[in-house]
Amino acid sequence: MPLADKVPMMFRAQIPGRCQLQYIDKKADKSDAQIWVSEWLERAYGQPYTWHEQEQLRTQTCQFDWRLVTNGGQDDGIIRPVIGAYGLPFYPGSSMKGAFRNACTPEQANRYCGRELPGHDFAPGILRFHGGYPTSDRWQKQLLDLVHPQQDWQVKVKDTQNKPGGAFAIVSLYKPELCFAISSLEPLPDSEWQTIWGIWQQALTQGLGCRVSAGYGQPTQLPGKPFYRCFLAGQGQASTTIDDKPEFRPSMFRAALRGHALRIFGGLTDATTAEAAVEQLFGGVSGTGTVGLLVMNWRTEELDIGEFQSGYGEATYDVEGSLRWFLRGNLSSTEEKALQRFLVQLTGFSVLLGGFGKSWRRADHRLFYSQYYDGGRKPLIGCQWGWQGNSLNRDARSFQKIERVGDFIDGLRERSRDWLRSQNHPLNEAQPADWRESWHPGRVQVWGRVAEDAEDSEAISWFHEPYQPGETIARTDLTGKVSQVGRIWHRLYPFVRVKKVAATPKPKFVGTETTKFWELLTIFPDDSRLAREFLDYLETERPGGFQRLWG
Repeated sequence: MPLADKVPMMFRAQIPGRCQLQYIDKKADKSDAQIWVSEWLERAYGQPYTWHEQEQLRTQTCQFDWRLVTNGGQDDGIIRPVIGAYGLPFYPGSSMKGAFRNACTPEQANRYCGRELPGHDFAPGILRFHGGYPTSDRWQKQLLDLVHPQQDWQVKVKDTQNKPGGAFAIVSLYKPELCFAISSLEPLPDSEWQTIWGIWQQALTQGLGCRVSAGYGQPTQLPGKPFYRCFLAGQGQASTTIDDKPEFRPSMFRAALRGHALRIFGGLTDATTAEAAVEQLFGGVSGTGTVGLLVMNWRTEELDIGEFQSGYGEATYDVEGSLRWFLRGNLSSTEEKALQRFLVQLTGFSVLLGGFGKSWRRADHRLFYSQYYDGGRKPLIGCQWGWQGNSLNRDARSFQKIERVGDFIDGLRERSRDWLRSQNHPLNEAQPADWRESWHPGRVQVWGRVAEDAEDSEAISWFHEPYQPGETIARTDLTGKVSQVGRIWHRLYPFVRVKKVAATPKPKFVGTETTKFWELLTIFPDDSRLAREFLDYLETERPGGFQRLWG
């Protein structure tokens, strides 16, 4: 073995032939990232970091809900944790101070973090921030993480057969517990320490590290009231890590709502303005990077990770929980109201017409087309999401009749206009963004009917069989395939009946799901013969009662 090959991956240049952490070579037994992690763990200290006792040093632990990463910035093109003494990952004291200062009032910032003096001198504050270290060796589990950017492919490009490059590897800590330490240069009473840790708790609500807009760096216990919260339940195909371990990834909620916001804005204004408005809300990497106004947090209440035996052993999830959004930054009361109305409508749009995660454009075939899996292995297709808990009473009330779907979409577009106007973004509906899935009445149609039960789907078989004798849309650009995004979304949304029940001191609305479903088709037609003939078929035949609801 050449001497150069004995150098650990951590100390190699990020160039072809030496070490490429982001590149995932499926033909190799192990990717460079897997080797990098295994070499790291072989040398890392196995015991947790112990703080030296000091009279004016205090510590506090924090359990993170999902993943946490603070980019070490030491390897080109790869996000991976800061690594300190003994090979332990840690959250730097400098980053801790920055997060703390942002949560302070001006007076608190001057006292605790320092203040500027005349002549550009600087007086230090009384606090010292020592950072945070894992409390156990649990941080060594599931370090390899994936980032799979698909927004342009999912929303913008018209020829989707040219799928973009695959996933990129990053290294992040999975559900770690960290112990943070702060010390003071002067003795402080317990009451002031309570104030200090209260500020730190407020800092945690903004998330720690990078990728916080995507759900990273969120503590399990978040103080304060969410800007918006809803309760969801869903099932579908779970993601897997580089080493094929199944994982439920809350970042899919942010990806879905970000993508839908882009679609809606793209139908109201030009492409540049739509992209800028989305980055303002959800963050982005254009130019110097943007920190979004909205921070997402998903709290899992129940989660079952399984395996789909009738298919190809795909990992599955069955999950219930609450999706919470927190507001970063200051807005006027008028702006807050406009943003909250938009966010409520946008979430309802995702639940009603799509879903979250893999294969979200299709209804879950296990629920609505079980015969698809009879007689041999078939890939798992689709997902199913709906409201639960209080959201059945509150959020589902917007969808009482299928005829109201069009009104709901119009309402979302109006709430979108309100938000864009509040931020002085120009509207230009005469020239919307020229994307495949811009949500404009001249570019998309929504069709629907009431299905009496799970077996009463008219459209689901059209994706696999002829929709009429001699005519099929199966495996075409309308329905899509593994390497191509289709132009049709198909959804079976459970009909929710909301009724008043006696309660003290006043009647209460309670939501319940019935056995009926709304069968919804969202179609982005092009000028092809197949698209024209299929839409003509819907217009003239109206199979099973389909009616155009919007567009």
